[in-house]
Amino acid sequence: MSIFHLAFTVSDLDSARQFYGELLGCNEGRSSDTWVDFDFFGNQLSLHVGVAVHNNNTSSKVDEITVPMPHFGCVLEWGSFYDLASKLQSKGMEFIISPSVRFKGLAGEQATMFFEDYSGNALEFKAYRNPSEVFT
Repeated sequence: MSIFHLAFTVSDLDSARQFYGELLGCNEGRSSDTWVDFDFFGNQLSLHVGVAVHNNNTSSKVDEITVPMPHFGCVLEWGSFYDLASKLQSKGMEFIISPSVRFKGLAGEQATMFFEDYSGNALEFKAYRNPSEVFT
């Protein structure tokens, strides 16, 4: 089994715990006064207090929509994606790109949404209509 590890900065641990733990439902792992780990949908996030990396305006487009760079996220199952989207919408999440489907009817058709955590880090969650097309 391989899991992905990502370490990045957040402005404070209290808001990180609120966002990743309470809002997204990620279980907290080890922590100290300056960092906290979360089980991010089966992957390890290590959030360290510091100056957050801010998004850049780039000309990077996917299906003719400009996406924030850098960003990270997770590929969920189709139903889980919509469950999370509904939860975030009910909590008043401000989306960078609202939940939508891109590449409709094509290989790689996917539901996607972009939003920021409380420190301004951009996240993308997506789900593939056909999970075997993740890399096609």
